[in-house]
Amino acid sequence: MIADTQLNPAAVELGTFLPQPPDVVWRALTEPDLLQQWLLRPTGFATTVGTRFRFTTPDSSIDEIICQVLAAHPRKQLTYTWTYPRADYPTHWTVDWTLQPQGRGTRLLLTQTGFDIEDRRQRMARNAVERSWKRLVLPRLGAVMHH
Repeated sequence: MIADTQLNPAAVELGTFLPQPPDVVWRALTEPDLLQQWLLRPTGFATTVGTRFRFTTPDSSIDEIICQVLAAHPRKQLTYTWTYPRADYPTHWTVDWTLQPQGRGTRLLLTQTGFDIEDRRQRMARNAVERSWKRLVLPRLGAVMHH
């Protein structure tokens, strides 16, 4: 394996190709009914910078994620904070979705930052988050996009 000096070891950086055009992918990232199908149920979500919203996680002891939109460029980029305020060790991360047209489809890059990999718990959380995005969430997004 060759180490990529451009990658940030404290970030989760995952790319995927979706055969749908950016406008369709953007809808899946921003329409509450679609978001609920592949990620979580949003409350108060809007693609306006500064909007505060939350994701509810009914099957978890951490029952909500507090977020704020930091950037919203239709069909190009969506960035928001991601905070678990009720966790034993509160987290403050940033999730960024970047869309790039590629052929008839879209190259989607997910970047989640804010992990302190010097802290063992944060390093473990970073690795668990990466596995979750890779094995669960992004495949569900792909399935929603397929339908």
